[in-house]
Order: sequence, then structure tokens, then C-alpha cells
Amino acid sequence: MKTNSDELSIFVNVVESGSFSRAAEHLNMANSVVSRSVKRLEQKLGVNLLNRTTRNLSLTAEGERYFVKVCSDP
Repeated sequence: MKTNSDELSIFVNVVESGSFSRAAEHLNMANSVVSRSVKRLEQKLGVNLLNRTTRNLSLTAEGERYFVKVCSDP
């Protein structure tokens, strides 16, 4: 399945900001929109990109590889 540029931009913002809420604020979107977008991206790719806990957010190994790929693609 093809990913769209909005999903990629949201994913990158979540990773760079370290939280869904900060990414949502930066993108001027609701938290739920950001969360659903990342979840949809994970479903399309068939992998978990992020480890989520109530306090922390971190990349999985697959997420790290994907983040590097997305950031290095023109």
C-alpha cells in the first residue's frame, strides 16, 4: 500500500518532537488525527514504528530504519 506525504510528515514530526501532543501542536492538528495517521502508516507498512507508553515514545528498530529512509529520500 502506498503511503502519503501527510502521513510521512506527521510521522517525522512525532519522532522529532518526541510526542504526539507536541507534533499535533506544531502541525496545528488534533492529537487524535496525529495518532490515527501514525497508526494508519504502521498498518500500511505492517510494522510497529513506535513504542508507546504513557510517558515515553521511542522508535522501534523498524521505526528507526524507516525514519532514516524517509529523511534521506529526496
